[in-house]
Amino acid sequence: MMAFQLKDKVPNFKLPAVSGETFSFEDHQKEHQSWHLIVFFRGSWCPVCQEELRELQANKEYFEKENVHLLTISSDKMADLQEFANKEDLTFPVLADENLEAIKAYDVFYHGEDAPYDDHGQHGEPAYFLVNEKGQAMYQQRQTSPFGRPHANELRKIVKYIQKNVK
Repeated sequence: MMAFQLKDKVPNFKLPAVSGETFSFEDHQKEHQSWHLIVFFRGSWCPVCQEELRELQANKEYFEKENVHLLTISSDKMADLQEFANKEDLTFPVLADENLEAIKAYDVFYHGEDAPYDDHGQHGEPAYFLVNEKGQAMYQQRQTSPFGRPHANELRKIVKYIQKNVK
C-alpha cells in the first residue's frame, strides 16, 4: 500500500474523459503550470457524489481564481459518467478509470468483492489530492466510505490555507 508524503511527486495518469479525449495529467500540468485538485468519486449513481460534483461546479470559478484546476475521476462506466456530466453541465474534466489505473497509483480505497460490508457493488471510494504546479502532493485525504469527505467550502479553506503557508 503506497502512501504519499507531502511534497512527493504524484503519479501521472492517462484516462479517457467524458469529452471523448484522452486526458494526460502530465500534459495538462505542463500546459497550465497550475495547482490541481484531483477528486476521486464513487460514481454517477451515488447521490452524495452527485451533490459533491454540483458543489465543485458551483465553486469552479473560485478554484480557478486561486490557480487550481479541478479534475474528477471515477471507476464508473464511461457512458454513465457522460450522461451525468452532460445532464449537470460539468465543465471540469470527468475521467473514467474503469481499469483502476489511477485508483491503484494513488492508493485510493477500492470497494471490491472482498470488502467487509456490502455497498452498491464494486467502486472506488472518495479521495482528494491537492497537487502544486511541480506535481507534488500538498494535501491528501482518502475515504473508505461515502461519508466524511470535505465539501467544497472546506476544500476552498484547505487550498487558501496551504497556498498561503507554503514554504
